[in-house]
Amino acid sequence: MKVLLAGGGTAGHINPALAIAGYIKEQEPDTEFLFIGNRDGMEQRLVKAAGFPIESVVISGFRRSLSPKNTIHNIKTVSRSFTSRALAKKIIKDFDPDICIGTGGYVSGPVILAACNLGYPAVIHEQNAYPGVTNKMLAKNVKRVMLANEDAKKHFDSRASFVVTGNPIRPEILATKHDDAKKRLGLEQLERPIILSFGGSLGAKCINESMVELMARSAKDKKYYHIHAYGQQGAYTLDLLRAKGVDPEECDNLDVRPYIDNMNECLAACDLVVSRAGAITLSEIQAKGRPAVLIPSPFVAENHQFHNAMSMANKKAALVIEQKDLTGDKLIQTVDSIVADPKVLEKYRRNAQKMAITDANERIYKTIKEVLSG
Repeated sequence: MKVLLAGGGTAGHINPALAIAGYIKEQEPDTEFLFIGNRDGMEQRLVKAAGFPIESVVISGFRRSLSPKNTIHNIKTVSRSFTSRALAKKIIKDFDPDICIGTGGYVSGPVILAACNLGYPAVIHEQNAYPGVTNKMLAKNVKRVMLANEDAKKHFDSRASFVVTGNPIRPEILATKHDDAKKRLGLEQLERPIILSFGGSLGAKCINESMVELMARSAKDKKYYHIHAYGQQGAYTLDLLRAKGVDPEECDNLDVRPYIDNMNECLAACDLVVSRAGAITLSEIQAKGRPAVLIPSPFVAENHQFHNAMSMANKKAALVIEQKDLTGDKLIQTVDSIVADPKVLEKYRRNAQKMAITDANERIYKTIKEVLSG
């Protein structure tokens, strides 16, 4: 089998494509793969690091504000859409895939559209509760629209063919158990609740600042144990804690670090997550049945993190604080409202777990084989 994949711009589009390719390779080791990505996108690094070949096109998105600079950018975008589609057609013809898979981002638009125009079977995967512009545009052209969240269906063209597959979840996330994780973290004797908080690889200033208030209180009353990642740009978090008289290195209930490299252990061990509302993050939270306080980023396309967060909030699996409303006091009040009552915590835990789809890779693979069988 020969599989062509297109997706990029953010890890939220790239990692699902890599997970799909990895699972297909496990099932059919002789499969040939080719990724098509934006020439300057992070997919160039991530795809190559995963060991898959990648070809490049140049594509960009439209900017809504009609300033002179943005008008020039949009004219270039129109030109790039034509040249990228022509180049994509050549790459697709040369590779001659059995199926083409798009996982979102600007680059998947011209690639999957070119594949459909050439008569190749194609499917797309939408990670979010509110779909991106590219996938909405492609939906009626492809054989299947694979959804991570059924809430997304109402935003698509009704003529599309849908299947709910969920988001691919890393095997180590699924495999790590609560008690084992606490033991590996040296917390097996800990009785207080564990709060896991993070704001992405770069960090989120609003989350760091509000978490400082909660951690500073916990440093004094020892109510919670905290694992907090402040991100690449968030080293100031340590200074903020020290300004409140808290030395994180001296507090036995604070684990404050730039990154969480052992997310499988931290997620399995914790009792509550405080985070943004990226699609893959929420799928992993649901898979582990973890209650959450979600602070969706307002700076993402179509405000999709808000829709992701509300899909959990509406099922009483998470509480949502919009960034404009976030303060340290608000976060403390919200966290306490869940964690203080074990019955409430358990209710949110069960509801989160009910939302989980833990066999997404299998569902996606099955969908691809069904399309190929006609």
